Amino acid sequence: MILGEFKHSVDTKGRLALPAKFREKFQAGAIITRGLDRCLFVFGLNEWEDLVKKLTALPLAQANSRAFVRLMLAGASDVKLDGQGRILVPDYLRQYAGLSKQAVITGLYNRMEIWDDAEWQTYKQRTESASDEIAEKLGELGI
Repeated sequence: MILGEFKHSVDTKGRLALPAKFREKFQAGAIITRGLDRCLFVFGLNEWEDLVKKLTALPLAQANSRAFVRLMLAGASDVKLDGQGRILVPDYLRQYAGLSKQAVITGLYNRMEIWDDAEWQTYKQRTESASDEIAEKLGELGI
């Protein structure tokens, strides 16, 4: 399981150290891609393959399906951990997420998300203030 919230620095070359507790999960490699809400998604290789199967099964004739597949697949890049447990975040993905010097890495069970620190704080504050409404909507879904 990948869980938790960690703050790390992005160096001038675009390298980002993964939290020590996440490194084993991504030792064989990972895929980083555009996420939702202006963050980046990082998947282990097995989770990525599962997602790709679902994405490529979406109906090609639907514009929203094509757009989402493009968002996820066209921006994807494979990354490897270096000897210090860092990954190199490609420049176009750093720009997409607005990553500056401080990033927040969140663990969401089967993937990581990478956020610019300021963007994460804004998102978290907005989400926490709407938690009652969110919980009510999830209750309607049986959660």
